[in-house]
Amino acid sequence: MFKNNVGNVDRVVRIVLGLAIIAAGFYFQSWLGLLAIIPLGTALLGTCPLYSLFGISTCPVKQPQA
Repeated sequence: MFKNNVGNVDRVVRIVLGLAIIAAGFYFQSWLGLLAIIPLGTALLGTCPLYSLFGISTCPVKQPQA
């Protein structure tokens, strides 16, 4: 479907950010915590539409085996 363009470090950062947004939403009792769906979704799927749009990839390049 989509090409993976989110690397492992990027995924961890997105998961931590998503969890922090959820926690802030609960703490401030705000519906804005639902915004956590974006970083969590891109981390779990391994693809980011904005990265695709700008041609960015944080995935390591796989070297062909000789």
